[in-house]
Amino acid sequence: MQQIRHTPVAPTRAERLPSGTAIDAHRHDDHQIIYAGRGVLAVTTSAGSWVAPADRAVWVPAGTVHEHRAHGELDLHLVGLPTSDNPLGLDGPAVLAVDPLLRELILAHTRSPGDDSPERARLRAVLLDRLRVSPQQPLHLPEPTVPVLRALCAILAADPADNRTLAALGREVGASDRTLSRLFRGDLGMTFPQWRTRLRLHHALILLAEHTPVTVVAHRCGWSSASAFIDVFRRAFGHTPGAHRA
Repeated sequence: MQQIRHTPVAPTRAERLPSGTAIDAHRHDDHQIIYAGRGVLAVTTSAGSWVAPADRAVWVPAGTVHEHRAHGELDLHLVGLPTSDNPLGLDGPAVLAVDPLLRELILAHTRSPGDDSPERARLRAVLLDRLRVSPQQPLHLPEPTVPVLRALCAILAADPADNRTLAALGREVGASDRTLSRLFRGDLGMTFPQWRTRLRLHHALILLAEHTPVTVVAHRCGWSSASAFIDVFRRAFGHTPGAHRA
């Protein structure tokens, strides 16, 4: 059984992690903002996975058991907040948009964690104000709880390029496409095509962080062409894969 480390105080710090570095399951009594200034960060909880590139941050509420994994060389920035500071009023993990101002506030705040000066207190106040207006981003990949759905999702997670229909996948896991469609909506809150696209985007972010060429990413993640992949990526993130990597 996996040991869950309990660290009462969520740290505020900056560190560099090599690609593939994993931080095992742990929890804090504080809230925490987890931000990758470079690379892509994957955060996993019992409710699913969140992937955050450099224009996103992950909000992890107090008490949430979570794991981290670095994809690409990662500049990790952690901001610990007491439970009294919940600027968005969120009680579950979420991905937040990070604009240039919020990015600089996070970088400055995490580079001097031991500073108790009035200037740092003002910086922290501005950081909290900026978080209050930071929109949430739909980058959550929910974890199925129904066994047959868990089996199907595991097949696609192992090979996101698997283009079989829901009916064909259903024959492999022993359920009809009608049953599976109902389960996707009821258990995961989205349709099968929506979940598969979200899964492919998660994998695409990780591959891009590892400097995989865009055409190869498109092929490995199941898009029919690089242009089709670029179109979906732009609609999801507001920029092209090439601009994202830059």
